[in-house]
Amino acid sequence: MADSHRCSSVAAELEGTLLISGSLFPYFLLVALEAGGPLRAATLLVLYPLAVLLGAVAAATDLPLLAMTFLSTAGLPASDVSAVARATLPKFFLSDLRASAFRSMATAGESESERLVVVTRLPRLLAEPFVKDYLGPDVRVAGAELRLLAGRFTGTLASPTPAFLQVSSPEKSSPAALPLPRSEYRQPLVFHDGRLVFRPTPLACLAAALWVPLGVVLSVTRLLLGFLPHGAGLLLAAATGFRIRAAGLPSGHRRGTLFACNHQTLMDPVILSTVLRRPVTAVTYSLSGFSEAIAPIRTVRLTRDRQTDAEIMRRELVARGGDLVVCPEGTTCREPYLLRFSPLFAEVAAAGDQAVVTPTAVRAGGALFHGSTVRGYKWLDSVFFLMNPAPWYEIRILKPVATAAAAGGGGGGGAAASREVANGVQRVIGDELGFECTELTRRDKYRMIAGHDGVDARSSPAVA
Repeated sequence: MADSHRCSSVAAELEGTLLISGSLFPYFLLVALEAGGPLRAATLLVLYPLAVLLGAVAAATDLPLLAMTFLSTAGLPASDVSAVARATLPKFFLSDLRASAFRSMATAGESESERLVVVTRLPRLLAEPFVKDYLGPDVRVAGAELRLLAGRFTGTLASPTPAFLQVSSPEKSSPAALPLPRSEYRQPLVFHDGRLVFRPTPLACLAAALWVPLGVVLSVTRLLLGFLPHGAGLLLAAATGFRIRAAGLPSGHRRGTLFACNHQTLMDPVILSTVLRRPVTAVTYSLSGFSEAIAPIRTVRLTRDRQTDAEIMRRELVARGGDLVVCPEGTTCREPYLLRFSPLFAEVAAAGDQAVVTPTAVRAGGALFHGSTVRGYKWLDSVFFLMNPAPWYEIRILKPVATAAAAGGGGGGGAAASREVANGVQRVIGDELGFECTELTRRDKYRMIAGHDGVDARSSPAVA
């Protein structure tokens, strides 16, 4: 009878089997950069070839692993390393996850008599969030433990990887191995943090490091171009490699237009103003002093009190008669998803002369650096985005949506109507971009990445 309940373990190696690449360097580099800073990451990049060389000469295969572990984690708070493992590493693991190995493991996991174990040479802490979220909550992770002293890592391993039977995939060395398509992810990848867009291999990191001095010069130049007249700014920005495309531009100027945009970077309202070739006002909860100083458009701070914020926005839209830009998601989202739209903008637009809101679909990107962050220095968001060799923006101004039904949205049917308008604007933008609409919020993002509600974090164009 006992034999009928006996479970066998099916072990799979993470690096080189479940993952296409067997290299550990990218993951240690991300920990060093995001939890430790650029100087620690640069130190790891410089010393890594030496560790590999000495390991080969001394036939000590573990020397590169021990060196990377020490250089990337020594002295860092456990909470910071854990945050990187949770919010940054899964995106890079997923992009390298071998489709055939994942499908085989999923099939094996359907058997109640088999327990799945993922064996990794990485410290268990770094691999476990990815394994639990994207391979299965019941999958065990067998990896070495990092030593702790007073809440900080010593940079050494407390135990080696436990011994398991490691079964290599027959495709392990196949150059045709394909990564798992996004549509087959166990759960959607909606939120992630970190500055790097590219997979940080040693050569890619070296190329990025060599680019940074020129990138800083380009970033400052592009920032200054934002203060030029719109036509000249567009022309000169293109000369620096900054590509801006626009569609659906209105033929005439209607005063008091409210533009509701999905949120890509802090620069969304600036780029919209540039392609419209007229000034607009962006509403924000709080910007750093630096971001406010370099903004070439007018910004208005909101208070997080709904009634007060509605009055501020109505004053800008009706009394001043200016164009207003709001980002109803309240935070950026890097992946092809739209967060829930706050309905306040619909109520404000309903009180305007036109009683319409203009949905505006926005896409932006770059090859090296993300222009948004949660745990990093948010005041540098625009600087990093403009440091990309060829950053790009795409603005599509869509057909206005009537908001008259949302008037008086503070209670009863008006509130339901404003929510319906907000959901409708979200769907219109999502359909235009091919993004999936969700009910996730800014609070969900900050809880997942930073472990708090994000109320005190410096934000960008506000929920409205």
